[in-house]
Amino acid sequence: MYELIPVAEAPEYDEEAERRFREDWPEFIFHDLEVRKYSERRAEYFRDLEFYLVSDDQRLIAGCWGVPIAWDGTIGDLPGGFTDSLVRAVTSYEEGVVPDTFVLMAAAVRNDEQGKGHASRVISAVRERAADGGLPQVIAPVRPTLKSSYPLTDIASFMSWTREDGLPLDPWVRTHVRLGATILAPAPESQTMTGTVTDWEKWTGMVFPASGSYVIPDGLTLLEIDRATDVGVYREPNIWMRHA
Repeated sequence: MYELIPVAEAPEYDEEAERRFREDWPEFIFHDLEVRKYSERRAEYFRDLEFYLVSDDQRLIAGCWGVPIAWDGTIGDLPGGFTDSLVRAVTSYEEGVVPDTFVLMAAAVRNDEQGKGHASRVISAVRERAADGGLPQVIAPVRPTLKSSYPLTDIASFMSWTREDGLPLDPWVRTHVRLGATILAPAPESQTMTGTVTDWEKWTGMVFPASGSYVIPDGLTLLEIDRATDVGVYREPNIWMRHA
């Protein structure tokens, strides 16, 4: 048996969660400057929307978090992606806008528990918790894990790729679909990571001797390096999905 526990009620897991759930993400994903501007307020306003999935023997299995927004149900009213969802949630809260939608921003399973259906468990559990909390609509800017193998392919084309059985080619998108989610739209610039050339060399373990476009480890698209201005910019694409 497994239990979804609000992070605020289980601080004893915080240190382990920071270590376990960070290790599978590329370092550059943590350097979205716009996200940093809103992170503290997000944590203050929506602490009740962060969760741990814990087994009956009190073992930390997975974690997830999200934010509430008002969304009219149309593709045109979707946030631009991950970062824009965060910005909309925080600013709407401060303006007194009543939310009706839960945006599942991230979900992660510890390395030694992957492949056991825990991702589906945590998504299902948080989806139900959101509905019970007055947020009946659930959407997610999904980061397609297989996209890093096809960094030159645009996200709109990639999200249309399927296997012979008709399910999405991407395994993470496929997990959501099996839980009843549908693909809504591409989010070509869901996040933007900016840093100096030295920053990017540190984050990727690569050397960038000239200006240009580069394929980087775990990158879903290309990194653009401009040595003249000492700036590297990476715009990460996601896929908007809606849960039933």
